[in-house]
Amino acid sequence: MIVALGCNLPGAYTSREALLEAAVAALPSEGLEVIARSGWWRSAAWPDPDGPEYLNGVALVRTALPPAEALAALHRIEARFGRARGEANAARTLDLDLVAHGRTVLDGDLIVPHPRAHDRLFVMGPLAELAPAWVHPILAQTASALADKASVGRDARPEGASGEQTRSGH
Repeated sequence: MIVALGCNLPGAYTSREALLEAAVAALPSEGLEVIARSGWWRSAAWPDPDGPEYLNGVALVRTALPPAEALAALHRIEARFGRARGEANAARTLDLDLVAHGRTVLDGDLIVPHPRAHDRLFVMGPLAELAPAWVHPILAQTASALADKASVGRDARPEGASGEQTRSGH
């Protein structure tokens, strides 16, 4: 499973980085085992670039949960971190998106893979860093190719050094 993480408000944490690190650490409490994760990427707020800058990343996750239950688990974690759902594209403490769940394709109340992730550099860039050869289950294109073509968040860039990869338990 691929989970995109992002925020542009630190909430109760000292920084956005600290919040996102805590969110990654919270995933296993919901049955979502982190196998690896990208480094953090910065990008301007969208659609209003005058808002606080975003920090984003991607985690590869192992889970026995089906897609709807995995998404519900992500929403519970968001709520624990102070996410209040309201206005679309508003500043937020934590955004966790289910980008893909194996090769599963769903087109109902829950759409998998995420219907817009492939066009967002702040998702595809970190994913290409982590798993460049990952192939989109519908578009049949790699994460690297999708990152090259992404039209939203073209200013997204890795923070500092190229991202680190972490394995579960480290």
